[in-house]
Amino acid sequence: MNLRRSFATAGRVLQQLRHDPRSIALMLIAPSLLVGLFAWLFVDQDGVFDRFGGAILALFPFIVMFLITSITTLRERRSGTLERLMTTPLGKADFILGYALAFGLMAIVQAVITVAFAVYVCGLSVDGPLWQLGLVAVVDAVLGTALGLLASAFATTEFQAVQFMPVLVFPQIILGGLFMPRDEMPDVLYAISDWLPLSHAVDAIQAVAAGDEGWDVWTPLLIVAAFAIGFLVLAPLTLRRRTP
Repeated sequence: MNLRRSFATAGRVLQQLRHDPRSIALMLIAPSLLVGLFAWLFVDQDGVFDRFGGAILALFPFIVMFLITSITTLRERRSGTLERLMTTPLGKADFILGYALAFGLMAIVQAVITVAFAVYVCGLSVDGPLWQLGLVAVVDAVLGTALGLLASAFATTEFQAVQFMPVLVFPQIILGGLFMPRDEMPDVLYAISDWLPLSHAVDAIQAVAAGDEGWDVWTPLLIVAAFAIGFLVLAPLTLRRRTP
């Protein structure tokens, strides 16, 4: 792995995004709009947004970054760009790390905007430090990026990339604690949810919102980070140079 090549790849990706305002809007604005829509939906029901708002902050950035990353990476492969890049000294790991750096930077900006909008515009009550809430949102968005990079290797079209949503994302939403506290689930489903990274992202963000400290916050956050790193390690091993 060569960091200089990875940074060059990240710069190329950011330059491409600069000329793609729709993708920028989807990454930076769409999560805030969805959070705002959710808050508006329950504006007359006291406490509902405070109860579910944290989980929503974990959910929307994850989904958006998963979709953008998987589709963008797939387009690079289908267009032959990746195949041409692989004729240079650029390795697969350099490519994946470059994408992760570029979209990780976008995830930071996205998290700042989304958290600020949820707290200062939508009125989400947070007992813990806002920087911790932002950190969880960033790590969660990076998780979506890493999973998107991994999933893109197994898709041949943009439609197939979207089809991974019911397989990789929806089960995590259902079992992540959004609809029912995880400790109230049947034992089997609770055990399954422990192996789903989004469950721990929701746990971390709810811990921050509740004002918990120490390992109540850091344990689930580190688990999410470990999943993200694991996905990034696996992604170069499954990445194909070109879609048949």
